[in-house]
Amino acid sequence: MKVVIDTSAILAVLLDEPERSALIDATHGAQLCAPASVPWEVCNALSAALKRRRLALSQATEILRNFGKVPLQLIPVDLVAALELAAVFQIYAYDAFVLELARAQQCALLTLDRGVQRIARASQIELIEV
Repeated sequence: MKVVIDTSAILAVLLDEPERSALIDATHGAQLCAPASVPWEVCNALSAALKRRRLALSQATEILRNFGKVPLQLIPVDLVAALELAAVFQIYAYDAFVLELARAQQCALLTLDRGVQRIARASQIELIEV
């Protein structure tokens, strides 16, 4: 089974958030894919944690190294389609990327973002709930 995973779910696993076990269980045996932008999104989230002093540089670096070990297929997204989706739902492009990728790949989406979940339901994109 192919699953599109977004940054919120990836970070929950990497940062050992309470949803970690459920996310790992939900993706067991799945082929994970994500928009090609995800590495930059993960790094941006880690830099924000550094700025807010929630992580030390050594911790952020280790988390980034662990991200590199995640078996994740990075897939380019149709930017025009994503931009149209962003305009319709008034969302950021990064959120539109995961929604568009799940639609284009015709596979389920795994996200912890409630807004993205709501739009996925409205767009008839299958969700994996955790």
